[in-house]
Amino acid sequence: MSLIAKSAIDRRLAEIVQPVIEDMGFELVRVRLMGGKTSTLQIMAEKPEGGIEVDDCAEISTAVSAVLDVEDPILDAYTLEVSSPGIDRPLTRLKDFEEFEGYEAKLETSELIDGRRRFKGVLAGVEGDEVLVNLDEGTVGLKFDWLSDAKLVLTDQLIKDMLKARKAQSLDERAYDRIEEHPAGTEEE
Repeated sequence: MSLIAKSAIDRRLAEIVQPVIEDMGFELVRVRLMGGKTSTLQIMAEKPEGGIEVDDCAEISTAVSAVLDVEDPILDAYTLEVSSPGIDRPLTRLKDFEEFEGYEAKLETSELIDGRRRFKGVLAGVEGDEVLVNLDEGTVGLKFDWLSDAKLVLTDQLIKDMLKARKAQSLDERAYDRIEEHPAGTEEE
């Protein structure tokens, strides 16, 4: 949960919104309450198979707003922002590191590991509770619990693969968009 929601208020918000989002058939990727003149509650979500549409974000926003109005965990005025994780997405769950194996990522640890906190390399999967990363000097295993931040690096390959996946997904969905026509007088009962 630590990368999905970092601070105490984010964790509390995640506890409230995660069940709502999951009941709707989506997964919570990240929750952040960000300060400013008006606070912004940023929620990233996606379908279990990846991707999310604008209409889905609007539905999640409506459902989450209703629950937050009842629970009222945020004292000041805030703006709710529901979005997709994006192409250079944050990696917040162990399964993300498995799913995006082979892609470049930036990772940050909360403590110094071998004298450093920042790592940039190609994700090499997961082994137990460790995230494997191929660095210039070799492969390192970082315990998932050590991570304070992780995100994909926007590369040409990542963009190409994501666009290809999105295209394949939309072609898939079209197969279900057939309209059944019933000639007059032959209505199904």
